[in-house]
Amino acid sequence: EKQVEPSIRDYPVGITALQSDYSALITCCYVAKKMGVKRGMRVIEARELCPDIVIRMARPNIYVDIHTAIVHEVNRHIPVRKVWSVDEVECHLMGRERHNCLELAEKIRIGLRQNIGACVTPSIGLGPNQFLAKVAAEMHKPNGLTQLHPEALPGPLLKLKLKDLPGISTNMEIRLKAAGIMGIDDLWHSSPKQARAIWGNVEGERLWAQLHGYAVDRPETQRRMFGHSRILSGEFRDPARAIDCLHLLTVKAAYRLRRAGYLAAMLSLSFRIAGGTRWSGERRFAYAQDDFTFIRHMKSLFAQGLSETTSPRRLKSVSIMLHNIARPYDVSYDLFESGVDMTNIAARNQIMTVMDNLNAKYRRSVLHVGARAKIPGGYAGAKIAFGRIPDKEDFY
Repeated sequence: EKQVEPSIRDYPVGITALQSDYSALITCCYVAKKMGVKRGMRVIEARELCPDIVIRMARPNIYVDIHTAIVHEVNRHIPVRKVWSVDEVECHLMGRERHNCLELAEKIRIGLRQNIGACVTPSIGLGPNQFLAKVAAEMHKPNGLTQLHPEALPGPLLKLKLKDLPGISTNMEIRLKAAGIMGIDDLWHSSPKQARAIWGNVEGERLWAQLHGYAVDRPETQRRMFGHSRILSGEFRDPARAIDCLHLLTVKAAYRLRRAGYLAAMLSLSFRIAGGTRWSGERRFAYAQDDFTFIRHMKSLFAQGLSETTSPRRLKSVSIMLHNIARPYDVSYDLFESGVDMTNIAARNQIMTVMDNLNAKYRRSVLHVGARAKIPGGYAGAKIAFGRIPDKEDFY
């Protein structure tokens, strides 16, 4: 936001998903952090600590554009091996690149400043594996450049806390300390077998190996679902309007499902009532990928949830997920037992193909199933999360 709006560069800035004093901050700049503002703090609380804070509502479409430009710039200097999130990429140094790594990092930094902007400051970490490179990148922020050489380990790591290591949460830190691992030094001098026992699975052994500089190959994760969730505000907390939000989230999830080439055989829905009560339910059906099927089951589940919940007058959040996904060539329908009407399935899929093609052509929703409400915050289904960067199509 500071890059695209120069007038706020000298101010503390916070980003929120909704234009409300009671919305939580998604993130905040270093100036705001120095004044005590934290991620997750409500806007009204942030203003009490920092009266001149500038609040901006998130604009994921702009952030994805900048992300794309950053990846393009890094690729000019060294191939990006993997994009981990909207603000994190991994590159592998080969041959001479290893000897010239600091010079290469500086060229990337200069390129980002010249071609993206001075407010997009990279923190670059160099290490014997992705894990230690990430740790190095986090050690001196913002705009840091840190190298962790295998021969120097564990020295530079000893000043860190256990929670500074990726994969160690608050609960895991408690488990580690209960096992006598009080700091990085104890973890370093533990054994792979001990780490595996503390974690209760192979992840402990993997973290131990990565901490010691070994390369660890991980199996590629398999996609298991498509879904979206939304914090509700204003009139959309009324169940009569919350279903409009669920409708939009459902068709956005279905669109992503089709673009990725999958079908789904289960839909789950959940909502949380203001006050804390949560309801969830699911529906199973023959493999499908059309909006008609998913909307029908969503509405049925939502009605069931309202009938089974005490006084659901104000909803706090809603969530929709499409599960049991499979590729079309892996699916076979049992025409005798399930009563599947292949003619209707083919017709619905043909309608979806025409609709998706038209929307992609005009880059907006010119054709859709059912009424489509405009919900607060915009960009339903285009939320940026770790491991997921929306495509351009998600903003149509």
